[in-house]
Amino acid sequence: MAAEAVAISFGFGAGLIAVATLAMVLPTVQDVVVLLTLGCMLPELVVVLKTLKFVRWREVIVVLLFTAMGVPLGTAALEWINPPLALTLLGVFLLTVGVVFLFLPARSEGIAWPRWAGPLAGLMGGILGGMFGTGGPPIIIYFHLSKLHKSTFRGQLMVVLGAITLVRLPSYAMAGLFTMTRIWSGLAIIPFVAAGALAGYHLHLEIKEETFRKVVSLLLAGMGLLLLLR
Repeated sequence: MAAEAVAISFGFGAGLIAVATLAMVLPTVQDVVVLLTLGCMLPELVVVLKTLKFVRWREVIVVLLFTAMGVPLGTAALEWINPPLALTLLGVFLLTVGVVFLFLPARSEGIAWPRWAGPLAGLMGGILGGMFGTGGPPIIIYFHLSKLHKSTFRGQLMVVLGAITLVRLPSYAMAGLFTMTRIWSGLAIIPFVAAGALAGYHLHLEIKEETFRKVVSLLLAGMGLLLLLR
C-alpha cells in the first residue's frame, strides 16, 4: 500500500519500497516481481487514464520507441558485461545524482534539451531494462531536469513505465512465471494497492511543486543506495 502511494504520487518508486521489503518475506525475487505486476496494473491504469490530458505525447512516443530499441541491446550486453560492477556503478551514479539534485538551487525553468536527448534517455533506459529490468532512471532524470509540471512528469513517466511493463508480460508468460499461486496472490493485494493509489492520488494533488521535486531527488538517491546495498 505504501509503495503504491509513492508510485501514484510521483510516477515511480514502487519497486524501491516494495521489492526491498517483500524480498525479505517472499521466497524468490520472481514472486515479488509477478505479485507487483499483477497487483498494481489495474490501479495504475486507472490513474494513467486520469492523467492522459497532461501527457506530451510526441515526447513520450519518441522515448518509448528508443526504449524498445535499447532493450535487445541491453539483453545482448549481458553476455560480456560484469553485472555486479555495472549495478554498482549505476548505484553510485544514482546516489550522486539524487544528492546533487537535492541541493541544487531551485530553477524557474528546465533544461532546454537538444533534440537527441529524449531518444538517448529512452535508449539508455531500454539498455538498462534489458540488462537488469530497471530502465527507469535515465528517463526519470530526463523528465526531472526538464522541469515538467508535477502532473506532466508523473503522467509521462507512468505511461512509459507502464508500456514497458506491458511489453514484458509475454516474456513473463513464456517463462512460466504466472503460476496460479502468484496470480491469486496478485489479485488478493489489489484492494490494498487501490487504497494506496487513492492516498497517493490525493497526496499528488496537495504536494507543492518544489517539495515534489525534492522528493523525486530523494527517491533517485534511494534507488542508488538500494542498488549498492544489494
